[in-house]
Amino acid sequence: TMAPPSSARPRPPLPDPRDLAPRLLPWFVQHKRDMPWHGRLNPYHLFVAIFMLQQTQVATVLPYLRRFLKAFPSVKALAAAEVDEVLRQWEGLGYYSRARNLHRAAQTIVAEHRGRIPRTEAELRALPGFGPYTAGAVASIALALPEPAVDGNAARVLSRLFLVDGPAQSPVVKRGLEALAARLVDRVRPGDWNQALMELGATLCRPRRPRCATCPLARGCAARAA
Repeated sequence: TMAPPSSARPRPPLPDPRDLAPRLLPWFVQHKRDMPWHGRLNPYHLFVAIFMLQQTQVATVLPYLRRFLKAFPSVKALAAAEVDEVLRQWEGLGYYSRARNLHRAAQTIVAEHRGRIPRTEAELRALPGFGPYTAGAVASIALALPEPAVDGNAARVLSRLFLVDGPAQSPVVKRGLEALAARLVDRVRPGDWNQALMELGATLCRPRRPRCATCPLARGCAARAA
């Protein structure tokens, strides 16, 4: 008897969402890299780091982050600075629209929020340069709000776990992954959960040659089963 064509084979079962956090969070605590944004921290420091990390590798960001925060130690200091000085401190990171948006966001925070980082995801989304990922990361990591934060690494992990078809960059798939992430986010430790997904994608669930043998979520991963 001939085997059915691959397109006719049943899809593997999807992982049980309740089974993910008990395996992923302990892995994150044990294996996370030493980064200043791992853990709960100053919301201002975090949102500067997140802007820098957009389209720039971690190793490049770290010295710039330290220098930038030394030059502008608070959101009020950043808002009061001239944009040329902000760009000078940013020089070498590239994608300078990030620096301009960061400066405009600081000015908005001072003008509309009395210098305090907004405490809700909706208010964060209203800031210049704050998309779903930036707002979700600040809300979950710095403010412990149960909001998703889907960067490229987290999107890859979720796509593989739940065998999501299509490129993660497409608007339809992106919206689907964000909705999936919103359902999965841990309500008790949302910041750790989001960081764990991103860390897993950065270190094990890589674009090429993923290290499935040491992945805490390999059991039940639909892409691996397929």
